[in-house]
Amino acid sequence: MALSKTRQAVVAGHFYPVSPQNLRDQIKEFIDTDEEKTDALACILPHAGYAYSGKVAVQTVARIKLKKKIILLGPNHTGDGPPYSIMPEGEWVTPLGSVKIDAALAAGILKGSKYLEEDCLAHRQEHSLEVELPILQYFKESFEIVPIVLMADDLKAIKKIGEEITTGIKNSGLQDEVMLVASSDMTHYEPQADAETKDKLAIAAILERDPDKLLRRVLNYKISMCGFAPVIAMLYAANSLGAKSAELIKYETSATVTRDTSSVVGYAGVIIK
Repeated sequence: MALSKTRQAVVAGHFYPVSPQNLRDQIKEFIDTDEEKTDALACILPHAGYAYSGKVAVQTVARIKLKKKIILLGPNHTGDGPPYSIMPEGEWVTPLGSVKIDAALAAGILKGSKYLEEDCLAHRQEHSLEVELPILQYFKESFEIVPIVLMADDLKAIKKIGEEITTGIKNSGLQDEVMLVASSDMTHYEPQADAETKDKLAIAAILERDPDKLLRRVLNYKISMCGFAPVIAMLYAANSLGAKSAELIKYETSATVTRDTSSVVGYAGVIIK
């Protein structure tokens, strides 16, 4: 189908405020650190409504020296579009302004990819990447993105996509200017104690930067981590780009807000250096 070059915000007013001032005010309220920002190859951010996961996402991004090019990797919740898709050109609009897609970087990744398909349908209603953008915009006025969403969970394909992203970054000659953001929530709708136990297992594998172990644990322990495929692809790419360490910045569940521990969703913010 023909590509729409402008992707409008679809969850503004639902997942986060539609008013630019209210949006900035909410993000500002979540900041709790004046620590020196660190260089990062990648990070993991949650993507629920800001009332629930915004604090985790904001406090993670607040610790990072954001780069000029950001490859966004998220899960496809809608089921629309192909299994693995990249939007290769245009812009994404949020209440804080528009963010251009780096068409050259996207084209380089797409050209060398066996699995990624050029597509806009998968991105049109998907919230997992959109909710990260206003937070990134709050901390960095100007940057470009490459939006990628993954629906299938074939390990061979995910690993290959990670390798293809790495090759695209290296071939662009902009390796020092690119970072990856993997968008994922953790365990969904389980009792607090169970969610924390499962999420600790997943987070431990992430902190070891071991994508194979992460997949094994997700499958063996039935961890309902919606973005495990994007995180696995990110870890393969980050490791190939020279990742040396990972740090958990914050973990919370929805019970922090709802006070209901009978059924929670987990949120983790991790930086890969």
